[in-house]
Amino acid sequence: MEPRLDYYTASPDALKAILALEASSFDLSIEKPLLELVKLRVSQLNNCAFCADMHALEARRNGESERRLFAVAVWRDSPFFTSRERAALAWSESVTLLSQSNVPDDVYAQLREEFDEREAVDLTVAIAAINCWNRLAVSFRQAPAL
Repeated sequence: MEPRLDYYTASPDALKAILALEASSFDLSIEKPLLELVKLRVSQLNNCAFCADMHALEARRNGESERRLFAVAVWRDSPFFTSRERAALAWSESVTLLSQSNVPDDVYAQLREEFDEREAVDLTVAIAAINCWNRLAVSFRQAPAL
């Protein structure tokens, strides 16, 4: 699959805005290992091979086990995730698949059992950021390096 264009050079101002959003997520209240799992799962849902590869590699560099990374796609049926991680993954899926899920009350209740108000907003901002990156990478056919 050939890239369609280099969105970094095509619109530097637009990328500055997205990079600023991304940079803000580095200082959010959510622990970094959980953010990588969320970014991986959202990228899987959006069929973004570039971002899924990047976040799986980043998670591995930061000590995440391969076994848990392999299980992210089937997290509901896997014993490897904590209740906090499960709540974040469920929220990530609902927010990403917004038109299908309408973010149900039970998913929100699960989120609030594990996350305070600030964390809930911070997690949602991180989900929005990775969705934005996924849309750029998929639309313009950015592929993982071999």
